[in-house]
Amino acid sequence: QVRLVESGGGLVQPGGSLRLSCAASGFAFSTYYMSWYRQAPGKERESVAGINPSSGSTIYANVVKGRFTISRDNAKNTLYLQMNDLKPEDTAVYYCKAHNLDYWGQGTAVTVSS
Repeated sequence: QVRLVESGGGLVQPGGSLRLSCAASGFAFSTYYMSWYRQAPGKERESVAGINPSSGSTIYANVVKGRFTISRDNAKNTLYLQMNDLKPEDTAVYYCKAHNLDYWGQGTAVTVSS
């Protein structure tokens, strides 16, 4: 049974940092392309970052490039998102996703506000 459990969200001031984690189980995590998505209130879900399972190559949405870093630990079946220099417009629920698996976790909420 596929399971993705996101954690690490919270309330942070503008300019602050958070590190999100996604614990994966029920599938061969090390073979799947993984991504972080986010959905802000009243907006559609959007892709934030992705990482190749073997090469570790990454891709980022322009709005987070240079501020966010996606990484993974295949030995721990865990995906990470380091978020620095957070802005109010980064406020959203953040989700991890395995490519081609039709499953979404519950997400973790990030609020950037002073």
